[in-house]
Formats: sequence, structure tokens, C-alpha cells
Amino acid sequence: MLRFVVRRLLLLVPVLAGLVVLLFAWLRALPGDPARALLGQRATPASIAQVNAAYGFDQPLPVQFVTYVGRLLRGDLGSSSASGEPVLDAFLSRFPATIELSIAALLFAVVLGIPLGYAAAQRAGGLLDTIMVGGSLLGVTIPVFFLAYLLKIVFSQWLPLLPTSGRQDPRIDATHVTGFYVLDGILTREWDASWDAIVHLVLPGIALGTIPLAIIVRITRASVLEVLGEDHVRTARAKGLPRALISRRHVLRNALLPVVTTIGLQTGLLFSGAVLTESVFAFNGIGSYLFQAISQLDYAVLQGFILFIALTYALVNLVVDILYGVIDPRVRLS
Repeated sequence: MLRFVVRRLLLLVPVLAGLVVLLFAWLRALPGDPARALLGQRATPASIAQVNAAYGFDQPLPVQFVTYVGRLLRGDLGSSSASGEPVLDAFLSRFPATIELSIAALLFAVVLGIPLGYAAAQRAGGLLDTIMVGGSLLGVTIPVFFLAYLLKIVFSQWLPLLPTSGRQDPRIDATHVTGFYVLDGILTREWDASWDAIVHLVLPGIALGTIPLAIIVRITRASVLEVLGEDHVRTARAKGLPRALISRRHVLRNALLPVVTTIGLQTGLLFSGAVLTESVFAFNGIGSYLFQAISQLDYAVLQGFILFIALTYALVNLVVDILYGVIDPRVRLS
């Protein structure tokens, strides 16, 4: 197991190196001038030349690339051309909100998706199965931003039961240690602050987790249906084993491998959906920061964000591979 983990981590090096090259070339190929995008109406030939010189945009592309890689190897992601803030500091202050929101959405999707998909497969062709299949199709087709606005309207005008913006009530004097508001409330035993942070996660978590929920329901249903038709399940039933034991050991455990793969893929995709969700709910994560970086062609912010997402995605896939061996002993990691 240890050898497998080390080998997979070493494989990340060429993958990230290739991504750095492609990312640098892709951003420079985008139309527009970052200096003009930053200055806007204040752009003059002199001010454009000053910005280009300050951030090295006037250097040849090979020189810019070597400079960027050198900083990257030192752990320096550069500074935002718009605000001058170091990219690493910006992410460390904003990324906990996005991680917290993604975890809430993933919990919503997994906790509901696997039981609903399993129940639909056990009653294939029945009313519950029809509802689950239709609901999953609807969940996949609804855009994240549309559902977010719909939830916001319902719970801000019709049913004012849940907060529709922000991460925490500003009237709560909370102590922030890690940047994860729920965890901070637990660590400092400020239970009201922790609960308020959880309540603020409900609506954006539902909006972000609806598409993963629908996909997990469909994959779980299809996987369970396939396992239910296998010989070992029929043999277990013929032996008279308890229904609960068959469901837990012979059906669900064998059906979880494709579900785990799907969860791993959806975890990586949650970050892209989080950008839109954060914008709608005024959730102080990387959403607004990234939107501003795109509009201003802020190379340093875009490069740092995409590299961080790629690294997170690769680590999630590593965890998925390890879970294979935990769920199914027949899978050997070597």
C-alpha cells in the first residue's frame, strides 16, 4: 500500500509539470491585454508600458516562463496584478470557504444519493424507482446558478427560514482560527457560531450538491441492479441468509466501486460549480475572486487556482484508488 501511494505521488510530478506548460501557453494565447484589462479607461501608452514592466509582461515568453517556473519551485505563486496581494495568501484566506461549501454539498449528495439509489434498485419498476429516475434526470438538467437563484427567492421572500447570503451572521462575535467556520466554532466551543455557519451552508450546499446527488442516485441504482443479478447473490438467497446480511455484504459492498469512482469525479467538479454558487449567495470564497481575475486577465491568480484544483483533483483520485482496496479485498494495490 505504501509503495502504491508513493508511486502515485511521484507520478504527480510529470503531470503537474505538463500542466504548468500547457496552462502558461493557454493563458498567453487568450485574446486581450492584461494591462489594458487592469487599467480600463485609464489605459494610456505610458501606463500600459509601466504595468507591463512591473509584472514582466514586456519580456519574451520564454523569459516569462522561466521566471514563473523559478518562482513556482520556491513556492511563490506570484502576486495578483489587480490587487498586488500574494496569490498564496489570497487562496489561504478564501479557499477554506470553498472547501467547506464543497464538503457540505458532497455530504448532501452522498448521504441522500446512495440510500435513494439503493432503494430505487430494490424496487425496480415501481413508483419509487420511477420517481428517483425522473428526479435524477431533472436534477442533472437544472443549472447550478438557476437552482441557486430559485432557492434564494423561495427562502428570502416566501419562506424566510434560512439565511440566503454570507458565511455567518456578522452579529456573532466568532473566533476564527482555521478559516473553516464550522470547525472554528467546534475548536473554540462557540457552538452558536458553529451552528450558524452550518445553517448558512444549507442553501448553497443544496444548490451545489443537486447535480452530484442526481448522478450518484443513477450510478448507485444501475450498479445495485447489476449486482442483484449476479450468481453469488442468488446463491446467498438460496442458502437462506438474512436479507440484511445479503444487502450489506453481498450487494452494497460490491456495488460501491463505481459509486466511489463517481464520487471522486464529482468532488473535483464541485469546485467549478462552487464559483457560481458563491457568487449567488455572496459566499466569501474564491468565486468572486476568480471572476475578477478572469475579467482582468490576472495570470497569476488563474495559474495558481487551476494548479491548486489540479492537485486537489489528483489527490482525490488517489484516495478513491485506496478506497477500492478497502471496500473490495479482491482489489490489490501494489
